Amino acid sequence: MNGITMWMEKYLVPVAAKIGSQKHLVALRDSFIGILPATLTGALAAMVSAIVTTFPQSIQQMVLGPTKFAQLAPEDVWTLANTPIIGDLNNISTLVNQGTLTVIGLIFAFSWGYNLARAYGVNDLAGGVVAVATLFAGLPNQMPKFLDALGVSDAGLAATDKINGVLTGQGLAAWKPLFAAAHMDAGAYFTIIIMGALAVIIYAKLMLADITIKMPESVPPAVAKAFLAIIPTIAAIYAVSLIYYVIDKLTHDSVINLITHYIAEPFQILSQNIFSVLIVTLFVSIFWFFGLHGPNVLAPALDGIWLPLGLNNQALYFQVHSDGIRDLVARGAIDKAHAINGDYVSLWVRGSWDAFVWFGGSGGTITLILAILIFSKRKDYKTVGRLGLAPGIFNINEPVLFGMPIVLNAIFFIPFAIAPLVAVIIAYVATMLHWVDPVVSAVPWVTPPIMNAFLATGFDWRAIILAIVNLLVTFAIWTPFVIAANKMEEPEL
Repeated sequence: MNGITMWMEKYLVPVAAKIGSQKHLVALRDSFIGILPATLTGALAAMVSAIVTTFPQSIQQMVLGPTKFAQLAPEDVWTLANTPIIGDLNNISTLVNQGTLTVIGLIFAFSWGYNLARAYGVNDLAGGVVAVATLFAGLPNQMPKFLDALGVSDAGLAATDKINGVLTGQGLAAWKPLFAAAHMDAGAYFTIIIMGALAVIIYAKLMLADITIKMPESVPPAVAKAFLAIIPTIAAIYAVSLIYYVIDKLTHDSVINLITHYIAEPFQILSQNIFSVLIVTLFVSIFWFFGLHGPNVLAPALDGIWLPLGLNNQALYFQVHSDGIRDLVARGAIDKAHAINGDYVSLWVRGSWDAFVWFGGSGGTITLILAILIFSKRKDYKTVGRLGLAPGIFNINEPVLFGMPIVLNAIFFIPFAIAPLVAVIIAYVATMLHWVDPVVSAVPWVTPPIMNAFLATGFDWRAIILAIVNLLVTFAIWTPFVIAANKMEEPEL
């Protein structure tokens, strides 16, 4: 076993380390981490709205039963939406959602540009600005669709001038572009990652090549720094704008629509396949085995593919709540191809792992700690278990991973890899069979197991049962290996 470990350490660890330190992937990981406060704030707004409008109804339905509940008059249905202060809180939460999830793509654009420029060692603030400008430069103008919807697109210049006059009188700039909300939320992630990277890399390369405007030493440093970025910024934004223009002329469609249709959507469709979920789950464990933070290394996949789907679920949940989500799922609107009036639910999203699989952290290590405290006869393991219990409750498992260690421990790698895979299969099947609601809310990853599942699914009590089942299963997987470790000699201190 030591030989296997040494071989892995010699040949595989360096490769894994290179992947984990690749600057573009690190920048992308840090970008998603950077928008986490906004994402969780939007999740809080969704949960507040659900508590005010849906949660009382769910309790009433459980008490009365579905049949009697369906016969209730609207005024007899329990709700807090019309309650003073609480109802106002719900309205405030709508504004919070508007400032977070509705424009999360814009927030991510700045974070991506900032971190990528920082990775290249150039002006990071300007990099964020370049990425945001790149996104806006490629957004298609929705004004023609707006006029079509009004039925005046073919009515001549006089009609559109009249509309313009009315809107201007209301303080609205009619002839400035109208942008689709779907182009500024999580649906813009892939476009931002591709086109934003292109623009920021052009900007960074020109900065590093010193193709800049240098100001005299008498100019204040802040002003001089801004002038340094002018030429690279102009070149970068003009370059991507040229690409936008040429592609539009050749295809009569926007880059963001093309990227969404031909790149994002195929990946997102594949993401709902059990094999895709299992592969990502396995590689998270593999990277952790080599001492690399698995979810962070695979953040480009986890947050680039599954996170937007989760944010879409969350935005939809904010509008229709649990009953609407269940109705869409029952009617088969479980992907974009089968959307109903543009609405669809993804059954497996980024938060599904946190809710049903990674109890105590990757590998389900909270159950390992419990198995150690119950069955282990080794003083070193029991010491690590006691120290790791409190952090493990909040899904922090580094004390266990590096304290036992699990890292580069060939024996414990087996349950560390198998337990999450089995938990994924159980949770995936339960969700696909509609035994439990899909994850519809981004819950902070430090939320303890079971509670995480309950909150993430919009207060679905069945999620509690599923989480408990998976906890018991992962506990059963870890236990034989903990018992077997009793026969191993403790290392001399």
